[in-house]
Amino acid sequence: MSMENKLDKIIRFIKNYDGPPIRLMEVCGTHTRQISHFGIQSLLPPNISLISGPGCPVCVTPAGFIDRAAELSMRPGCTALSFGDMMRVPGRETSLLQAKAAGGSVMLIYSPSDVLTYAKKEPGRLFYVAAVGFETTLPSYALLVRKLADENIKNVRLFTAVKALVPALERLCRNSPQINGFIGPGHVSAVIGCGGYEPLCEKYGIPLAVAGFGYEHLIAAVADLIRQAGRGTSEVHNLYPNAVSRQGNIDALELIGKFFVREPSVWRGLGEIEASGYSLAHGYADFDAGIDLGQDEAEPDGCLCGEVITGRARPAECCHFGKTCTPEHPLGPCMASEEGACGIYRESWYGNQG
Repeated sequence: MSMENKLDKIIRFIKNYDGPPIRLMEVCGTHTRQISHFGIQSLLPPNISLISGPGCPVCVTPAGFIDRAAELSMRPGCTALSFGDMMRVPGRETSLLQAKAAGGSVMLIYSPSDVLTYAKKEPGRLFYVAAVGFETTLPSYALLVRKLADENIKNVRLFTAVKALVPALERLCRNSPQINGFIGPGHVSAVIGCGGYEPLCEKYGIPLAVAGFGYEHLIAAVADLIRQAGRGTSEVHNLYPNAVSRQGNIDALELIGKFFVREPSVWRGLGEIEASGYSLAHGYADFDAGIDLGQDEAEPDGCLCGEVITGRARPAECCHFGKTCTPEHPLGPCMASEEGACGIYRESWYGNQG
């Protein structure tokens, strides 16, 4: 059977589903973007719905982290370094871009190697790296710390909000019984391995299909989860074997284990979750900013970002959506981030209206 015929068969299977309602969560923000780009929602019958999950690292970062990073940029002799997606995300009081406009020292980085360049150029200045992400980005941060230690560079600190994804999925499984399946993230799974989800799926009876980012990957994952829901199985299926293995990237995991340890972490929309964050290991604590965020506070009045990234609300259900919250003036990270569901949904909605 040709690939085209296989895809047609999968699409017919999805469109013809007439069983009980199924809610599938695409965990990854890039999956959300690709699902919108390919118009996969239009293939689904009314009894199948896709909801967004906590797979956008910028979106799950608590607002207090933004405020503290902005505060660090205002200290004499200090500079906050951040990747671009974080610059426009609002905290409770400000954003890094607003802090820069107000006179703070904020600089954009494109890779951890940029940190070394800045630190060597100005050895008398203290650079704080706003480190966010999941296990995907941890190896690059580990390599940065190793380079800092090897070259005895002492004017860099990591201000970390890096997350471990599986504990967040477990919190969702406990609190959101309406989730019937997960489309597992491709990038994170390439690092941690698809085997890392097996205890979770077995415990809560929810299937997971790891997917790549192409059209055929995503519809195959949707079809796989529909089949599993119909059979009552809760298995982990790896539909991205060219990039993902069961055991994960051993070298990357060893690197993470050497430089980082797990700790409790606060997630937007989910609160504090045990062992869901990463901080620098004891031997490298000199490179840690050592700033405790504590518990995050409430979202801006009426903002539903916390509900959107946990599948409890859709972007258009927010009273601010497309009105007082737009990509140009975002109230929350889901509208500001390239992987945020609100920005993606608005982009798709606006295009359809045009």
